[in-house]
Amino acid sequence: MRAVSPRRAIVSVAASEEDVHGRLAYPLDTFYDRTGRALPRMERVAEEEVPQPYRALLCGDHDMTPTLEAYHGERLHLRVYEYRRQGSEYSRLVGLTTDRTGRVVEFGAIVIHLQRFPPDAAARVLEGRTPLGTILAENAIPHTSHPSAFLRIAPDAVIEEALQIAHDGPLYGRRNVLATPAGEALAEILEILPP
Repeated sequence: MRAVSPRRAIVSVAASEEDVHGRLAYPLDTFYDRTGRALPRMERVAEEEVPQPYRALLCGDHDMTPTLEAYHGERLHLRVYEYRRQGSEYSRLVGLTTDRTGRVVEFGAIVIHLQRFPPDAAARVLEGRTPLGTILAENAIPHTSHPSAFLRIAPDAVIEEALQIAHDGPLYGRRNVLATPAGEALAEILEILPP
């Protein structure tokens, strides 16, 4: 098998993601569409416009679960708000919570392509108890992380409730693709962090 450089994979994954979906809020918009909710206002921003500590957490080609665990000094757990499965595509609306305090440190939507996972790892994903980043690490699944957009978001009631906040200012997030070494999407994610 021919090795694919991470830079080349970023280009092919990001291009195909934008071409296929063409929606800044994907996959969050699929959950809002199902219930007829209006999406919160969000806009694409340059990396330089993302303030700290958001920039250190969001900007870079790293996985969010271990990044947030290191930042908060606690192991993270998964909270699933909604999910659905269509064939090998498993979508869910989730929060990541800290172990000791139970604080929600991320809210997001994710589409996971189960056919690209080993059977044991796919079964763990479907259990809905463990963050995807933990499953990838514990199963030593080779992958790369490819942020395709950084976002400034005006939180709505759904986001505020999920993050357990009341916040007047903007929040920040990113669109990200976790890809196989061959550049195939393992997961497509929209991640939003609390203040």
